[in-house]
Amino acid sequence: MAARGRRTQRRNQVLSREQIIDTAIELLDTGGEGALTVRALTERLATGSGAIYHHVGNRDELLDTVTETVVTAALATKPTRAPATPEDEIRVVALALFDAIAAHQWLATRLILQIIRNPVGPVTVGIFERIGRQVGALGVPRASWFDATSALVHYILGAVSQNAHIDGDTSGVDADTDREEFFGAAAAAWQELDPEAYPFMHAIIGQMSEHDDREQFLTGIAIVLDGLTHLR
Repeated sequence: MAARGRRTQRRNQVLSREQIIDTAIELLDTGGEGALTVRALTERLATGSGAIYHHVGNRDELLDTVTETVVTAALATKPTRAPATPEDEIRVVALALFDAIAAHQWLATRLILQIIRNPVGPVTVGIFERIGRQVGALGVPRASWFDATSALVHYILGAVSQNAHIDGDTSGVDADTDREEFFGAAAAAWQELDPEAYPFMHAIIGQMSEHDDREQFLTGIAIVLDGLTHLR
């Protein structure tokens, strides 16, 4: 028993919390939330379940931790030019979140759940603090800070989630569907609409087919920011 205890102690000393988090992110990126199990972690890390629980707690706690890890890294992104305006700061953090969700398709679901379920957690507080400071710097009246920041955060999360696979999605749309193929099919379907009944839809078919998701996202940010600067 003493020898076994020494082996376990050595294994726990070698295994780090960061290794578990990195491996969990790899599993999530590869197979979504269904791929993240304690068994998968123990097999990938050649360790026991006790070591996993010791470092990161249960599976739900680990999901919260990996979400916090990815979001915190995104929120740490800074503008490349100095001095940066409040608009620059907001665009940078918004794009960082956009890119994080594009790189980690599971993140959209976990991020929204964290904000809904844990308004005092580091993810919610971190996002609101980083963006809210810049909303204040834009000159938005203090009495409107919460509403203005909430509107901006809701736009960011809603927009980025549209470009991510949502776990539990039953729409029948394959997450691996080719983007060009998907929009090509949509354009063809819109083309079949009665142009007299749907003149606007016909007018934007070419724009929809050729649009860039990131540029469209930034256009939305610009529209929201323009509205916020006129709050008095």
